[in-house]
Amino acid sequence: MTTSLADHLRSLPDDSLAALLQLRPDLVVPVPADVSALAIRAQSRVSVARALDGLDQFTLQILDAARLTRDPDAGTTTAEAILAMAGGGARPPAPAAIRGALGRLRALFLLYGPEHELRVVGGVDEVSPYPAGLGRPAAELDPRSAAVCADPAKLRRTLLAAPASARAVLDRLAAGPPVGSVPPGSLQAPAVGAEDALPPDVTNGGAPTGSPVRWLVEHRLLVRVSSGKGGGTVELPREVGLLLRRETGPLGPISTTPPPVSGPPREAKAVDSAGAGQTMEVVRHTEALLETLAAEPAPVLRSGGVGVRDLRRLARVLGLDDPTTALLFEVAYAAGLLGELDLTGSATARYGGDQQVLPTGGYEVWRALSLAQRWEQLARAWLTMTRQPGLVGQRDDRDRPIPVLSAEAERAGAPASRRAVLGVLADLEPATAPTPDETLALLEWRAPRRARGREAAHREVLAEAAQLGVTGLGALTSYGRLLLADVTEADERAGGDPLGLLSEAESGDPSTAVRALDALLPAPVDHVLVQADLTVVVPGPPDPALAGELDVVAEHESAGGASVYRVTPASVRRALDAGYSADDLHALFRRRSRTPVPQGLAYLVDDVARKHGGLRVGSAGGYVRSDDEALLTEVLADRRLESLAFRRLAPTVLMTPYQVNRMLVALRDAGYAPVPEDAGGATVLTRPKIRRAPARTPVSTRAVDPLATPRLPMPRLLGVVEQIRRGDAAARAARRAPAVVRGAPPSGPAPVHGHSEALAVLQQAVRDKALVWVGYVDAHGATASRLVRPVSMGAGYLRAEDERTEMLHTFALHRITAAVLED
Repeated sequence: MTTSLADHLRSLPDDSLAALLQLRPDLVVPVPADVSALAIRAQSRVSVARALDGLDQFTLQILDAARLTRDPDAGTTTAEAILAMAGGGARPPAPAAIRGALGRLRALFLLYGPEHELRVVGGVDEVSPYPAGLGRPAAELDPRSAAVCADPAKLRRTLLAAPASARAVLDRLAAGPPVGSVPPGSLQAPAVGAEDALPPDVTNGGAPTGSPVRWLVEHRLLVRVSSGKGGGTVELPREVGLLLRRETGPLGPISTTPPPVSGPPREAKAVDSAGAGQTMEVVRHTEALLETLAAEPAPVLRSGGVGVRDLRRLARVLGLDDPTTALLFEVAYAAGLLGELDLTGSATARYGGDQQVLPTGGYEVWRALSLAQRWEQLARAWLTMTRQPGLVGQRDDRDRPIPVLSAEAERAGAPASRRAVLGVLADLEPATAPTPDETLALLEWRAPRRARGREAAHREVLAEAAQLGVTGLGALTSYGRLLLADVTEADERAGGDPLGLLSEAESGDPSTAVRALDALLPAPVDHVLVQADLTVVVPGPPDPALAGELDVVAEHESAGGASVYRVTPASVRRALDAGYSADDLHALFRRRSRTPVPQGLAYLVDDVARKHGGLRVGSAGGYVRSDDEALLTEVLADRRLESLAFRRLAPTVLMTPYQVNRMLVALRDAGYAPVPEDAGGATVLTRPKIRRAPARTPVSTRAVDPLATPRLPMPRLLGVVEQIRRGDAAARAARRAPAVVRGAPPSGPAPVHGHSEALAVLQQAVRDKALVWVGYVDAHGATASRLVRPVSMGAGYLRAEDERTEMLHTFALHRITAAVLED
């Protein structure tokens, strides 16, 4: 007796059904109405594809063995048949490993039923049409090819007669996939009446004078499945592929374990030290980037993003290459440190566009954090952002360079790719540093379906992880391992906690990754070493208070393990403009310096302070006043200031028609030290005006992977199972005592509830043009029924006409739960 998947699921205890929902969380979004709806969803193309994406190469090969050993009529296979096929290769795996893979497939319900009657769920063949990379049987492709394949001796002779170029084509298709495209002219039809003769472009010796593909098609070793003006498509029959794989086995080379990594692990301390040094550089470069954008914001292009010219300007200022600058730009934006400021209607909009990118208010909060906390915010944003910085600078489909922050660099699968690559490194022995090729090979074995075609993106992840200090010397650092575990755990609990991805640092307590990195970084210093040449050496990372003071009183010259600043007349004047007095500066240097303050520095501060404020500036357009009449006479006679058109109003007052800001710049460029004053004569303290973009929510407070489904805890899953059971009981009660639904008769033939049986009823209704009651699950997971006359069925959909409304409806076949003829 055939048991459908729905019947099999009904027979399971609640714990087993909850385990299935835990392994495949997409099955409960939304919660199915009953077990039949759950079975349909478990066999749908999308859900099966998600389940297959998480399987390793060996488990997928065992699933292929189950598909290849199915009985054509019954559609079932046995565990013994699978063991025989998987163990028939050159290096057969252990039976225990094969049974372990079967257990994983049965737990996911990609296989179900007892061991003597295993069934493959229907969606597998839709998602992966070529098991083990083998084509369809010759009988399904072409009767003439089937005749050749039915005679093993003739098939071997034909293969031996194939020329070298044709054999190369066969070997390539036998490795999988079994289909290939050919250029126009390669698939010419044979002459009429010459089907069994040699093609006209082949000599009697068998050497082709034309295309090797044509030779293979003419000899029925390849079957043409489509043709057109742009060429055609050919497929290798399964029997030919199996014969070509006689040495490796039907499934090809089988490996039960991932490929090995060459070389011993590195020293863990060296890995962490290298990574920690890079984290300091990342934080420093990010801060420099944000300060540069604060001084000169980058305009946003009308098409979105920041232009290539501005990116190169920033790269020159930072001393980095364009890809690294783009990475820091994207990460800072994802961390909420950068944002757009709308300038519509302002005077600035005429020069820089309607929007500009500059630091947000969160930048000040970020600067006040410790170095390890600042790095964690950047690294967490990188792990969770749906951006692929490696695409910046590449050409789009219109042959234009992709700008930074543009929509073309958006990739929903980027978080999953980063976690997959770092997950490979995390599963190795600590401090193991595989080469990029070895990492890609491990990814290919762990999840072939996800890794295929993403090699370039995975290489970019490895490079970005090294640039951000997540890895060191090619190995995952200890704090990087803790951060990855924290992010993964937060992603798993995201379904029940909308803020579950907030880092512990954001909630008040340092995370384990921050504490581990803090132990590796030099302790923040609160002192400096002032040298005789007026340089200020900071012997370590400065604490936030010291860093803020140095930004005002000195010019930054170099960075590294020890930062170097220099005190200049301009920096002292900037400090005086910001409100420091000469006594404040003397006290600051005495308090912060561990070395005696040189006399030259004290003289510089006193000299600049003595001149500072000697001139007072107001508006008249603008005026200059001073108690020193000789100084005003000097200014009035200075040829460098002729453009200001000064006029003496009194012995101590000069006036100009120009605005105060222009006058201040001109006087300072000429070597004077004026200060502005207000209408009452009080000195106006000037600090750089800081503009900030509106605050943005960092991506680390949102879902890590937008394509992932939240995993529910077991108690909630058991509640979902109970809800599904209740819905199933209600559905059975409704079938036993049917009500009239949309004109349905109160009694009649029992509906067919098996999915395959329902499809058979629908196919019969299409042929007979008969009315049929169709039960289905709508887009909201609710069940409904409709009386329709099927018109056609194909490509996964049923098209049927409702005669009462004269409307044509389309039903997805995987959503149909039952079918019964009206009569």
